[in-house]
Amino acid sequence: MTEFLLEYGLFLTKSVTVLVILLVLLSAAAAVASRQRRVGDQGRIEVRSVNDRIDDMRDALNRHVLDPKRYRKAVKAEARARKKAATDDRRRMWVIHFDGDLQANAVDGLRQEITAILSLAREGDEVLACIESPGGMVHGYGLAASQLHRVRSTEGLTLTVAVDKVAASGGYLMACLGHRILAAPFAVLGSIGVVAQIPNVHRLLKRNDIDVEVLTAGEYKRTLTVFGHNTEEGRAKFVEELEDVHALFKEYVVEARPQLDMAKVATGEAWYGRRALDLGLVDELITSDAYLAAACEEADVLEVRWVQHRHPMDRLLHQGMQSLSHAVERLWLRWQRPPI
Repeated sequence: MTEFLLEYGLFLTKSVTVLVILLVLLSAAAAVASRQRRVGDQGRIEVRSVNDRIDDMRDALNRHVLDPKRYRKAVKAEARARKKAATDDRRRMWVIHFDGDLQANAVDGLRQEITAILSLAREGDEVLACIESPGGMVHGYGLAASQLHRVRSTEGLTLTVAVDKVAASGGYLMACLGHRILAAPFAVLGSIGVVAQIPNVHRLLKRNDIDVEVLTAGEYKRTLTVFGHNTEEGRAKFVEELEDVHALFKEYVVEARPQLDMAKVATGEAWYGRRALDLGLVDELITSDAYLAAACEEADVLEVRWVQHRHPMDRLLHQGMQSLSHAVERLWLRWQRPPI
């Protein structure tokens, strides 16, 4: 039985290695193809009126619940109200969405959307960032947070963040930048911590007389490895690096929200919306839908999206990576928060 498990483990390792090599080759081919296409063909900005969307839904319901005479009156009244509200100096709200995966790939669209908004936004405008993410790679979410910081640091603009499901770890690194943070009552927030998991199969390889040479130049070029022998010194250095990233994380959050008690909230724990409100991680319990509906009563609400033009190979790889990332995220959420 043990021999079978060893053989199966080696077979699985080989299969995963081949799969990784194929993904790398396909990614490289897609990257080359992407570079060959003109920059102007890579995507475009789309703007949709949330006010019009809500009006259309209301009109569809009125058409069914009102008799023809009353419906015509309602249409005329709606047209008069819209004409009265249409002024050039009406406050505007710009809405952007960030659906984060492990590598924060949505940052490519986020940076384009924010650049477009900042080119036209005027004093008094509000940017509503709807964030959904359980976190991921430090550098990816660091860049995404830096994009939101561009809005926060622009004088005269208000950055509001809405979280309907989850903004944890890297997701909260982004969310904390909001002048106001809104959350649904059972949204998951927090997880101000850092985690790293590295499998090591060195002993398995040794038992099968397989040597792996890990050659480095620089004392700490490689602290922990998957195939090589890991030392206590390497582990200590790795933990030191994790602690440093955690310290940077806490510094960033407390700079944006100085009222937080970091000793309580920077333990790596995550909380549901109601508890997060008590801890000061959020400012108000409300869904993004309710907030947008209320905003449409007194502002022009415009949803901005960067639509990416993708080559068929790009789309295939993108969908594959998204499926893998979402599977890992679902496992993370199931482990962190049991289903009800």
